[in-house]
Amino acid sequence: MNISPAFVKILRFKPGPALNAVMKTKLLLSLIGAAGLTASSAAFAAGAKSYQVTGTILEVKPTMIAVQKDGDRLEMDLDPQTKVTGELKVGSTVTITYVMSATKADATATAPAFSAAPETQKKKEPLSSPSPAPTLP
Repeated sequence: MNISPAFVKILRFKPGPALNAVMKTKLLLSLIGAAGLTASSAAFAAGAKSYQVTGTILEVKPTMIAVQKDGDRLEMDLDPQTKVTGELKVGSTVTITYVMSATKADATATAPAFSAAPETQKKKEPLSSPSPAPTLP
């Protein structure tokens, strides 16, 4: 097996200070790009629009919170991924950020608004009926 001297020279190449600066710049740009992709994929993964509600806590359980807002009682499930800042106490004010998600969707077939088939459309009546033909005496 014959190895070319140019290939050996590439293997023994030692980067100098200028190459180190280029490598550091490339590494920094790669990390910024990776962070951007991670952040954008997290944003697209969420998908649903987020909402906020601020109200008074009526009831707190380990998996549920009930809040009163403008006279309405709103109940929301709490899961292990829910981030809670502070202590949730009955009577205190809370701001909840949430997304709406469906647990089930049942679709039913509906009748079309109009029928395009000409045989099913109602035939138009003439505006006036024809007069009988005059009879001769």
